[in-house]
Amino acid sequence: MSANRVPLVSSEELKHSWRNRSLEVDAAALESELRRAVSGEVGGGTSLAGQCCNVAVVIDWSKYLHNIVELNAEAKYARVEPGTICDTLRSAAKPHMLTWGPDPATHDHCTFGGMLGNNSCGVHAQMAGKAAENVLSMDIVLYDGTQMTVGWMHERQLHERAAQGGRTGKIYAQLRELRVRYANLIKEKYPRIPRRVSGYNLNHLLPGEDGRFNLARALVGSESTCVTILEAQVQLVYSYPKRVLLVLGYPSIYEAGDHVPEILEHKPIGFEGLDEFLIANVKRKGMPQADDLSILPESKGWLVVEFGAATTEDAEEQARQTMKALEGSDQPSMKLFVKEDEQQKVWDVREAGLGATAFVPGEPLTWEGWEDSAVPPDRVGGYLRDLCKLYEKYQYRSSLYGHFGQGCIHCRVNFDLMSEPGIRKWRSFMDEATDLVTSYGGSISGEHGDGQSKAEFLYKMFGPELIEAFREFKSIWDPDWKMNPGKIVDPYRIDENLRLGANYRPWNPATYFKFPDDHGSFPHAALRCVGVGKCRRENGEGEQDTMCPSYMVTREEMHSTRGRTHLLWEMMHGDVIRDGWRDDHIKGALDLCLACKGCKGDCPVNVDMATYKAEFLAHYWKGRIRPMSAYVFGWIDKWARLSSIAPGFVNLFTQLPGLRDAAKIAAGVPLQRQIPPFAPQTFKAWFRKRGRRPGSGPRVLLWADTFNNYFMPETAQAAVNVLEQAGCEVEVLDQHLCCGRPLYDYGFLEMAKSYLRRNLEALAPHLAAGTPMVVLEPSCCSVFRDEIHGLFPESAEARVLADSTFTLSEFLEKKVPGYHPPRVNRRAIVQGHCHHKAIMRFKEEKSLMQKMGLDQRVLESGCCGMAGSFGYEKDKYEVSVACGERKLLPEVRKAGLSIIIVADGFSCREQIAQETNRDALHLVEVLEMGLRPDTNGQTVMYPERQFVGARKAALNRSMMRAGLITLSALAITVAGLFWSTSRRR
Repeated sequence: MSANRVPLVSSEELKHSWRNRSLEVDAAALESELRRAVSGEVGGGTSLAGQCCNVAVVIDWSKYLHNIVELNAEAKYARVEPGTICDTLRSAAKPHMLTWGPDPATHDHCTFGGMLGNNSCGVHAQMAGKAAENVLSMDIVLYDGTQMTVGWMHERQLHERAAQGGRTGKIYAQLRELRVRYANLIKEKYPRIPRRVSGYNLNHLLPGEDGRFNLARALVGSESTCVTILEAQVQLVYSYPKRVLLVLGYPSIYEAGDHVPEILEHKPIGFEGLDEFLIANVKRKGMPQADDLSILPESKGWLVVEFGAATTEDAEEQARQTMKALEGSDQPSMKLFVKEDEQQKVWDVREAGLGATAFVPGEPLTWEGWEDSAVPPDRVGGYLRDLCKLYEKYQYRSSLYGHFGQGCIHCRVNFDLMSEPGIRKWRSFMDEATDLVTSYGGSISGEHGDGQSKAEFLYKMFGPELIEAFREFKSIWDPDWKMNPGKIVDPYRIDENLRLGANYRPWNPATYFKFPDDHGSFPHAALRCVGVGKCRRENGEGEQDTMCPSYMVTREEMHSTRGRTHLLWEMMHGDVIRDGWRDDHIKGALDLCLACKGCKGDCPVNVDMATYKAEFLAHYWKGRIRPMSAYVFGWIDKWARLSSIAPGFVNLFTQLPGLRDAAKIAAGVPLQRQIPPFAPQTFKAWFRKRGRRPGSGPRVLLWADTFNNYFMPETAQAAVNVLEQAGCEVEVLDQHLCCGRPLYDYGFLEMAKSYLRRNLEALAPHLAAGTPMVVLEPSCCSVFRDEIHGLFPESAEARVLADSTFTLSEFLEKKVPGYHPPRVNRRAIVQGHCHHKAIMRFKEEKSLMQKMGLDQRVLESGCCGMAGSFGYEKDKYEVSVACGERKLLPEVRKAGLSIIIVADGFSCREQIAQETNRDALHLVEVLEMGLRPDTNGQTVMYPERQFVGARKAALNRSMMRAGLITLSALAITVAGLFWSTSRRR
């Protein structure tokens, strides 16, 4: 399913008014814009049931209305706008030992509008309940512009408001009448389980023991079919400061389900389950969490149980009491995690669920549709057995995981949604699955809502009378049926608006990349995205902190990985986008892609937008003249080689005032940028002059990339020294070679392939001899580890090269037995290169730094923003700097002057140098620092200056020589002209 997402307001005047939260203007804007069209709304767009998909004006609240209006810690509530991200409130409430209870797996990018529209839950709904139970009141506007504040009411207030007349009075009167007619049916038919999310929340119209009911809660989960939320007052609950995790292992997921009631007696605050197939998929896909699986007890089904308390001792005592209660003949394997970092590893494995099951290479595609059914928690084991029998009947497969403590089961099933027989089988399964879950007293949806994927079967769950009550409820709020029709009431059939369907025949053009992990199909690659929306985060975490830098600074869907992937899918589909490779809409969306590969590492299904962008641009520009910047930066290895003939003279034109501005204008570089100067002597020239030296250890080939050869040869020189100190014999190829990384950014893929062929030919003897290769520049390393596989998947030589290519830290950690790095007793902050984290991972880098004694902190700063040549393009400058200013550059500026700034990427170092008063060092330079007895161990301000100072001095001498030669030549020329003129006189 798909939808066109458009902002409701485009004029600057209305944007300004929305930022200032004028409800009157909001209502007027809504009324005028929506009077003529069907409307729908979207928060983070992360739902799996198709709630936000319609032929409608779809309002995205996340860009402008994303503020916490008020946080009252004493009264334990907050007021938030619909675009506010879940974690934004949780972070703000944390210092007060409070939290917003419902925390879906998408908590770092889902919004309150979406959570309230969906009645979201998450792990800690176990202690706090669903979103509906945590809402106090809401400011709403109806399709006709009527504004209301709804929340707690006594019966007397209901009668008073119904008697007021007008549109509002009529609504209260109709709600009162509806409740009178259907109260008994609601009590009888609504499943009494923790996770009934299906249908409207008519149960919240019924007064409680205190005579009150909450109309806001009745509207939560209405999926944009009744009202628009402008602001919500939500309750905050106590956040246990200390927590422990108890992981229980069982012979199967069924036995794990059987033990749910027993464990619930001990009142956990979080209670999850996961099966062996999810774990196997994490391993098979090589997900980052795969390294942490060994901490789980040996089993085939696991329960993850969290306990919280004011102290660690109290939380641990709760867990140990549970363990003692479970002792017996069928005792599970048990493992208690007290350390926060170990607990986080377990949670990371659990949160990998969707990514692990959504896209498994070599396996059929899996789909949502029956991904969140819920039953009474004491019947989980039986339901899992019967559900798996149903899978077997239909020859389906699925992993099983979810919120077992509340009876909610997650799964993705290998439905065939691309053939008529497959779709018929799917419909039949859904019909039987609905019967199964209702026979257990459960709910079709226990978290994600009904949307278009389940609502057709609500009549089986609630019966025809309550379906009529739903219809009346919607009509009270939306009598013209303009708000997201086709959901909950009179729903679309589940097979009515399929994104694929039996007639799905995507365009499958010839491509440069072979997409071996996508069955050789670019359309299949574009189908990877399952809408999780992790690319819409405001901030990342740990090593997965990169995706998506352009969204982080623009907050525009089109500049997220998801938005771009969906546009490419639409191009393959050919319905909305019909210009194929020449479509300017896609070109515009890809323009701000930094090709950082953050999505390749961070996205749960490993969408590789850098590759998709390169493929698109190769076709878009085929037969056309590219912009000047494409030739300047894409062909940088050629220009660098040419400039190395007389680098001093070239630097005069790129570094001297006046001349440098002319050079920037000619190259399309923003005037704020500095063009990096060429080194007076290349690394290869230095190595040629110095010569190779024998070593006692392994022979290693050092790749002389363009940047460390022509611009910063000192980095490669340091690598030679460090490797030789480790006992290695270092070789360097003398011929001009380049990995071709800059070519990908501009779509020069035919040239990139020729570069790789040349590299394979030159490296063949070394690869045949088993010589490993160290690559200092992470983006170059990723070409040999990643792109080469996509371009030459059948090449045995390419596979050998990929297996033989290492970063410096990988090589020292894996290939030099007994290596002990020099001690560097300094503090450092580290900017991990995006490609390094996405493709090679950062494990060895961190391990090596720890062995060095470096007191280091790896920043969770995402992309630096320079991203190769991205930051040097005039129209990208503001986005480039905004990416850096998000976290990295402020961290560098506030770092102590004795702290080392570490960044292996050339572009990362340039961004830091050009936007702060500090210079960053490659890790190999820090290692060399440890080899210098005159500097190591001392507290030195600006420790990088011992490297940077020498570099700048050499550059200045080179430019001075070139300047003197130029001036001498000019003087001789002038003198000659003067002499010639004098003789003619």
